[in-house]
This record gives sequence, structure tokens and C-alpha cells, in this order.
Amino acid sequence: IRQIGQEHDLTMLMVTHQMGFAKEFSDRVCFFYQGKICEQGPPGELFGAPKNERTRQFLRAVLEAG
Repeated sequence: IRQIGQEHDLTMLMVTHQMGFAKEFSDRVCFFYQGKICEQGPPGELFGAPKNERTRQFLRAVLEAG
């Protein structure tokens, strides 16, 4: 996917609940809550130290679910 985007100079919007995919392929990640962006930024920042409580809750739930 990344190669296709680079070869054709594309911007892509991916919607996923797969956090591993989002971390690996994204330059920027947005977390939504009730239809609004509650936090956004580079994957390393968001997954490493989320600032928003909803983001932290979501990531905890994903980790617990395995």
C-alpha cells in the first residue's frame, strides 16, 4: 500500500480498527469519538503517550482483547 502511494504521489485515508496496521502504515493517526476527532498525531506519539482519555481507554481495551 505504501509503495503504491509513493509511486503515484497519492494521499490515502484508511479507516481501520487494526492498530498494528495503523502504526505500521500511517504517517498520521486520528482517533474519533462520537463522530469527532478527539486526538490526532504521528503513530509513535499517539500509541506511545496518548493525551486524550478516550484514546487511552480504547488502546487499553485493544491490548486487553489481545
